[in-house]
Amino acid sequence: MALELDKLGYVPGDEAFRRENLKGTRWEATYAGALSYMRRKYTRDLKGVDFAITGIPFDQAVSHRSGTRMGPEGIRRASAENAWGPYWPWNFDPFDTLAVVDYGDCFFDWGNKEAFPTTLENHAAEIINQNVELISLGGDHYVSYPLLKAHAKKHGPLALVHFDAHRDVEIDTGGRIDHGTMFGYAVKEGLIDPEHSVQIGIRTTFVGETTMGFRIIYADEVHESTSAQLAKIICDKVGKKKAYLTFDIDCLDPSVAPGTGTPIPGGLSYHQAASIIRKLGPINFIGMDVVEVSPPYDHAELTSMAASALVLEYLCLRAAQKGARAVVMPK
Repeated sequence: MALELDKLGYVPGDEAFRRENLKGTRWEATYAGALSYMRRKYTRDLKGVDFAITGIPFDQAVSHRSGTRMGPEGIRRASAENAWGPYWPWNFDPFDTLAVVDYGDCFFDWGNKEAFPTTLENHAAEIINQNVELISLGGDHYVSYPLLKAHAKKHGPLALVHFDAHRDVEIDTGGRIDHGTMFGYAVKEGLIDPEHSVQIGIRTTFVGETTMGFRIIYADEVHESTSAQLAKIICDKVGKKKAYLTFDIDCLDPSVAPGTGTPIPGGLSYHQAASIIRKLGPINFIGMDVVEVSPPYDHAELTSMAASALVLEYLCLRAAQKGARAVVMPK
């Protein structure tokens, strides 16, 4: 029996493969079908594309619990819950404005960890050198280091807007592949400009660390401030610099995001984090990642859902910067 066309004239289902138009959203069952991020088209053809989503299934730099190699899969699966739009409180569908595709994963030899940084840097460069903005799904937080290398080659030293429980600037002179040291490397190598960078939600300290020029917003300051106050601090610090947003999911409290490798109590709620991001419109972002989602330690996909929604918040922010406006909602 042939499937019936819907009122728009197409057979619904498997938009990840069957989609022809890169923009817009078509509803399909949340519990079935091919699971790209937000049901966007799986493709490596970047013609006419504004944003590419890529997964980085890497967790060989973790210091505690592994499992973030499953992060991209978990985030994609959880994103199906919201793949219908428009999205509150933006009240528009960012995919009406932005052409977004799922580029698939960065493939690497898990038995040759030393080659991974170059492999990921080249993978990112393939995308951003075609003037497509990259959003990366980790993977442990080390992946931000090769990603920053690729972005800095194109854009120069970047401002870093960094949500995390940890500063990830631990002292390390050996150049190890470690998810707690890479931003120290990035500062020393001139990939990021700490004088225009902010770290939000921090609630750990390590002997020997210095500010390195970062504005550090510790978790207690977040809890004692409004999202508007925090957004102003961030925007003022970043200024007109091109900026990269990196969101370690352990910035959120473990009650909100239990599925991560190094959970630290006292973190942000989803509402706090999202409310800050929604107010970062003045910042000139050129890329984003969300990292450290570890589905084996998750419960009811809470962490994966939070991560997929944070990417959606970023896409809504970028769509608003490009002119998307809220539709009139009924009172």
